[in-house]
Amino acid sequence: MMTASGTSGHGDELARYVDLAALGAVVVKSLSAQPWAGNPAPRVHETPGGMLNSVGLQGPGIEAWLADELPPLLATGARVVASIWGRTIEDYAEAAAMLAAAPAGVVAVETNLSCPNLHHGREMFAQHPDTTAAAVDAARACGRPVWAKLSPNVASLVPIAAAARDAGAEAVTLVNTVLAMAIDPETRMLRLGGGGGGLSGPAIHPVAVRAVHDVHHELPDLPIIGVGGVSKGVDAVELMLAGASAVQVGTASFADPRAVGRVALELETWCRQRGIAAVTELIGDVHAR
Repeated sequence: MMTASGTSGHGDELARYVDLAALGAVVVKSLSAQPWAGNPAPRVHETPGGMLNSVGLQGPGIEAWLADELPPLLATGARVVASIWGRTIEDYAEAAAMLAAAPAGVVAVETNLSCPNLHHGREMFAQHPDTTAAAVDAARACGRPVWAKLSPNVASLVPIAAAARDAGAEAVTLVNTVLAMAIDPETRMLRLGGGGGGLSGPAIHPVAVRAVHDVHHELPDLPIIGVGGVSKGVDAVELMLAGASAVQVGTASFADPRAVGRVALELETWCRQRGIAAVTELIGDVHAR
């Protein structure tokens, strides 16, 4: 069980609510090589089934993160997964290289590929196998395991996940937010300062389940981290049955900062009540039935 990037800050913000050392990992908010201001406000908007966000990947840059925010996070005993983003392949390479000398407590780098891609007409890197592969290959400069966080906003995830694997990704994270938009009928204005945004929360959980299922079915040896609308232990069970080896909790933490710890406990209780000795028994089990 992990936090999802973008939902628990860059450091130890959740430490007062959750024993971070008890989690599989803390995945921090995506970082670019240089500081980035993000999008104008308003940045978030509640929806009936979750939340729209257009934060715009605001961050302090990797150098400042390594110096100021990573040390107190590691002091909690947490295993840390750094998330990186960029607008060009060179951006990913630069960010990854800056992490090469990070402490051993940074156990992996999750490459956020759902970013505007200046090499491909401002579409996302994750919308094409070739750009996905190029960004993953660039991220290998970090010198530790690379995960590829992919987008559901594609016709088929399987060839893109396969391209990430072939380029050196040791796992894929499925999925990032779903492209969405909200308009205020009274003002006739867009509700987010950045225009459109990404939908997360319970509304996208079935999308995540389908994505994990389809990729695991075609690429059963590729580890998958499932994410999308997980707010209860049974949501994590569903993603694991579809094929996820691990699960991230994100948007639920905005309403309940204890959510990731609570979901982990609920998952453990669910398994114990059914005589399941290890959660690994769940992984991909729907495919065997």
